[in-house]
Amino acid sequence: MSSKTKSLREAYEPLRAARRYPGESFGAVVLRASWSETTTGRAFLDICRERGAVLDAEELARLEAVKRDDAPATDKWARADPT
Repeated sequence: MSSKTKSLREAYEPLRAARRYPGESFGAVVLRASWSETTTGRAFLDICRERGAVLDAEELARLEAVKRDDAPATDKWARADPT
């Protein structure tokens, strides 16, 4: 499963606009969200069977960029002073 990090600044307005009523929580909005961009494993397997497992140059370039720019997550629980 892939993930995408989104800053709260970017997410605030779309979440606010998606509320059904003014007091609805952002958590409730997220829980009823539909992720149309998500591809299931079954759908991916069907695509690979249909056209083969070969990626085009643009897809390979995007994968390489993601790999190049990927960095380990910072440990937010780490203490500056281990004592």
